Amino acid sequence: MFSVLVILQVIIAIALISLVLLQQGKGADMGAAFGAGASGTVFGSRGSANFLSRTTAGLAAAFFLTSLVLAYLANSQTTQGDSVADKMAEQPTVVEETVLPEEEPVEDSAPAPAQLPE
Repeated sequence: MFSVLVILQVIIAIALISLVLLQQGKGADMGAAFGAGASGTVFGSRGSANFLSRTTAGLAAAFFLTSLVLAYLANSQTTQGDSVADKMAEQPTVVEETVLPEEEPVEDSAPAPAQLPE
């Protein structure tokens, strides 16, 4: 269920980004008033703005809803005391000393320097 919601949220996010990029800014309305050809579009002169803005609002609401559901599911999957600080507080810290065996003196195995005849 969690992975399905994550995939759905990614799809909604991509669609939301696409719709925002398709919309015209507020300054583009002035060009349409002077005959920029907006009346010949598929949705009419103002139909595309209403359709795109309503679809964007719906996708934004769906994005927020899936975000809340994913946050709830992620929070319910964790158990209390999962943090590292809680685990450290529960377990007493025991420090064991490592005792190394005593080293025996190593005899010098190098041969004595040869004495040269005088």
